[in-house]
Amino acid sequence: MEFEQKHTLIQVLSLSIIFFVLIIFLSAAKKPQKVYPAKGSTLTTILTPTPTVFNPFPYKIPIIPNTRSYRIMLVGDSIVDSLGPNADVLRRHLIELYPAHEFVNYNYGYGATSIETLPDRLNKETTYLGKQNPSILSQGFDLIIIESFAYNPLSQSEQGEGIAKHIKILDESIKQIIKSKPEAVIAIMTPIAPNRYYFAKGVYDLSTEERGKWVDERVAYINAVIEYAEKNKVPLINVYEKSLTGDGNGDLRYINPNDFIHPSAQGVELISTTITEYIYQYKIFPQ
Repeated sequence: MEFEQKHTLIQVLSLSIIFFVLIIFLSAAKKPQKVYPAKGSTLTTILTPTPTVFNPFPYKIPIIPNTRSYRIMLVGDSIVDSLGPNADVLRRHLIELYPAHEFVNYNYGYGATSIETLPDRLNKETTYLGKQNPSILSQGFDLIIIESFAYNPLSQSEQGEGIAKHIKILDESIKQIIKSKPEAVIAIMTPIAPNRYYFAKGVYDLSTEERGKWVDERVAYINAVIEYAEKNKVPLINVYEKSLTGDGNGDLRYINPNDFIHPSAQGVELISTTITEYIYQYKIFPQ
C-alpha cells in the first residue's frame, strides 16, 4: 500500500514537472527572441520594407544649365492652342529678354479637351487637327507649362466631385513628369478670366443666369488649381489674376469678341508677356 502511494506521488510530480516545462516552453515561444551577433560580426536587422509614397512637394525648382537654346512645352486646352503652333509671340518676348539664346516652343494645346486627356498627351502619340504629335515625355525639354484646363470642367460630375478628380489627375501628372524629367521645370498657368455677362455669347444660347453659372463653375476650377499650386509650391503663372477688371470680372479687352471665350490678340499678348515676366523674374532660365 505504501509502495502504491509513493508510486502515485511520483507520477503526480512527474506530470507536474512536465506541465510546468511545457508552460515555460510555450511562453518562451510567444516572446520575441533576441539575436546576438557572432563574435566579430555586426547584427543586421531584417525588416519588411514599408511601401513609400512618392511625394515631391513642396516642389523644388531644378536649376536649368546655361545653354544656347531652351525648349518649352505648352500643354492645355484651346486657351493654349490660341497661342499658335510655336507660340511665336511668347518666343519673341523671350528673345527680347534673353538675346543670346534661342527658344523652341512646342504647343500641345488641344481645343475642347479636359484634363482627363492630359495623361495621354504625356505618354502616347496623339493627333490634333490632322497632325500627329509624339508623347511629351518621349522628348527633351527644359520647361513645361500646364494650363489649368478650367475652361473644360468635368461638368458630368457634381462640382465638388469634378474638381477633386480634376486636381487628382493634375497631381498624378505632375508627379509623373517630376519622376520622368527631374531636370525640367514644371509650372502651372491659369487662363484669361471669363466675363460673366458675355461668356460664350454668340456660341451658346444661354440665359443671363445660365451664363453666370458657367462662369462660376470655371472660376471654381481655376481657384482650385491656384490653391493646388500654392499649396505645393509649384510655380504659378497667374494670367487669370492679371486679366480681371476692378470689379472681379473678365476684362473684355483680352477676350475674342467673335466667341467671348478665347483670347483676343491682346489676350495672347497678355498670356505671352505674363509667362515671359514670370520666367525672367524667378530666373527659371539663367540670366
